[in-house]
Amino acid sequence: MGSSAKKKKDKKKDFQKPKLKVGKARPKPANFTDTSFKSKSVVLNQQSLTTTTPSATSQFSHHLSLLTSRTDSQRRDSLSYLTTAISTRPTNAPLQQPVSVLLPKLLPLTSDGSHGVRTQLLKLLRALPTNDVEDHIDKVLLWVRACMTHIAADISTSAMEMLMWALECAGDALVSCPGGWVKTLKSLVAALRWPQDTPETTASGWSSGRASMGKPGSDGKAMVKSLSALASLLRAGFDDPPLQDQDKGRMVYGFPLVDTACHMLPTRSDTFAHLNLFGPPRDEDSQMYEDREDRQKVFQRRFRGPIERGLEAAKQEGGEVGRAAAGVQKIISEGMKDYEKYA
Repeated sequence: MGSSAKKKKDKKKDFQKPKLKVGKARPKPANFTDTSFKSKSVVLNQQSLTTTTPSATSQFSHHLSLLTSRTDSQRRDSLSYLTTAISTRPTNAPLQQPVSVLLPKLLPLTSDGSHGVRTQLLKLLRALPTNDVEDHIDKVLLWVRACMTHIAADISTSAMEMLMWALECAGDALVSCPGGWVKTLKSLVAALRWPQDTPETTASGWSSGRASMGKPGSDGKAMVKSLSALASLLRAGFDDPPLQDQDKGRMVYGFPLVDTACHMLPTRSDTFAHLNLFGPPRDEDSQMYEDREDRQKVFQRRFRGPIERGLEAAKQEGGEVGRAAAGVQKIISEGMKDYEKYA
């Protein structure tokens, strides 16, 4: 009985209003924290206060490190700062950081989920010197091909825009690098959802793998972007190769200085890359097709049939998709004309 009475008394205590006496302070609650202490100084770790402003190089490196930030706006703002810093540098001044350092930081943003970040990334890439990008076009192409078949349609569309930028910078180097011709065509055909001529698709027929396309809205715009990227790639692959150094030597020097350029230093890096002296064995997809005739031969054997069937289906949709498909078809007929003549 005594224990029960005590429990009742404790419960009533919570609901009783304390009687305040004149001149005495209000009683403090049980969870009261004493904050009456005073400190002469506050110490913050990892903070440096300087009177001098950071240099442009240090600010550039700082914003380059912020590209891995978790915030979309922070990544976009850092890309915008880097774009402005590169675009406004003096004409003959070198980059604040070499392209070999910038690209490993920039290329992972190709698959960024924010459309604003990807748009700003493309602006930054367009500001880079094209001669410096040409030496690293194979690394750019790895990320572009990975994003071309991305499950998100907007990321795939952004990859098509980046592919067109890469073709503008170094079209001949792109289609000539290892995997630059066959693997890129395979990725484009997969992004367009056109089945290739494999034993499985040949046995099942074309209608089983046909994709709906050319619908109004974003689907039609994505299709037009993909067809434009395909047209740019085929144009770069079928174009006549640029004038070689040997031909330039014959034009500049006369007899008896014949083939002088053959004995001079090469103008491109990794001149003997096509020999693959120290790399792993390459399959047909990873080979380097430096000659126009080799690219035409592979295209005729593996890609012409699926692409032309897909273009015929796209032309039936009409509108922008139909016009883009007709443009690709014209490039194929003009680029393969001499191959058919001598085949």
